[in-house]
Amino acid sequence: MTNGGDSRSGVVAATPAVVQGKTILLIVGGGIAAFKALELVRELRRAGARVTPVLTENGARFVTALSLGALAEARVRTSLWDLEDEASMGHIQLSRSADLIVVCPATADLMARAATGQANDLASTLLLATDTPVLMVPAMNVRMWLHPATQRNVAQLRGDGVTVLDPDEGDMACGEFGPGRLSAVPAIMAAIAENLLPARLREELVGFSVAQDRTPPAPPASGRGELKGRHALVTAGPTHEAIDPVRYIGNHSSGKQGFAIAAALAAAGARVTLIAGPVALPTPPGVTRIDVTSARDMAAAVDAALPVDVAIMVAAVADWRVETAGSKIKKGSGGPPALHLTENPDILASVASGANRPRLVIGFAAETGNLIAQATAKLARKRADWIIANDVSQGVFGADANHVHLVSAAGAEDWGAASKAEVAARLVQRIADAL
Repeated sequence: MTNGGDSRSGVVAATPAVVQGKTILLIVGGGIAAFKALELVRELRRAGARVTPVLTENGARFVTALSLGALAEARVRTSLWDLEDEASMGHIQLSRSADLIVVCPATADLMARAATGQANDLASTLLLATDTPVLMVPAMNVRMWLHPATQRNVAQLRGDGVTVLDPDEGDMACGEFGPGRLSAVPAIMAAIAENLLPARLREELVGFSVAQDRTPPAPPASGRGELKGRHALVTAGPTHEAIDPVRYIGNHSSGKQGFAIAAALAAAGARVTLIAGPVALPTPPGVTRIDVTSARDMAAAVDAALPVDVAIMVAAVADWRVETAGSKIKKGSGGPPALHLTENPDILASVASGANRPRLVIGFAAETGNLIAQATAKLARKRADWIIANDVSQGVFGADANHVHLVSAAGAEDWGAASKAEVAARLVQRIADAL
């Protein structure tokens, strides 16, 4: 197994190009998230990879070998005791013939057995008998994920050279909320591509780690200083609109994509002003950061930062606010209080139409359906030059990967699934070309 602790998803240039022609041994564990493995197989095949599926006994309780094999266009292995295959020690050959082994979903039980070197079924035996890189994509109940035993097993696996993705946070099938959800398929694809890169290339290039480092430093810079002398403005993160001193209206934006863009701009030589909503991310090197809370705070900070050469409005600004109560609103017999919403300032439209309009104005569109149509309409309505559109129903918030489209007057470009650092690097190169 190779060292997954040095994994850097920001170095992946284009997932399909890296994955094409590779053989992925996919172990499907037993959990409700197993159905997502079918989607992963579809994306891998679409990217040109060969998929060899292994279905555990418990995995077969959630997906069938028939559906898995049909999507993979390959025979599904299910047992260590197959007479025909094991006559020639088939599990050894199987474990070493792939370019990467992916365990998805990786259950608490599967990780525990792998961490302690057990080999009591086909999946665990494959993991013990291989020197192929291994990527584990956990999915389990939040309390199982946070349990000290699971965390010890994760630490052991990472120490042994296995790449273990941190699960996403959100609602679970069991009704609880927290970390434990299977990573979104674009994030898994980005991690697969990153782990398929030669070790030398992974060590030479700079990005942010899929496995352990969850904060985005500067993505790879060309070193040419394409944006030297330019001033760039970036907004990132959510805004919080206070309801009372305790509660607020907000959203799930983590700020990772905006911070990655600010880092990439600075790496390209630009002077960068980053206006950040309430997020817990470190300031990228070479970036001037201004922290704000509400949409009106952000609007005022943006106005004060102008003029600039380019404005990239990544922040997920709350559309509405309420009249803030001076003290905590208490429950009463009359039912919940009525909240009267007022529209917040439209920061993107104001920048695009103002007297200090930058040469290039770029907005973001986080949609849950009709992505290109919605982004195209927003492009015209806001009078922006470009809109970067993504479908946030696919688990983008808080993840390290993204799947975006660049929408302009010339049409829409599908950039495919990539790490947020790579999206940032590609966008900054396009900005440099445009300016």
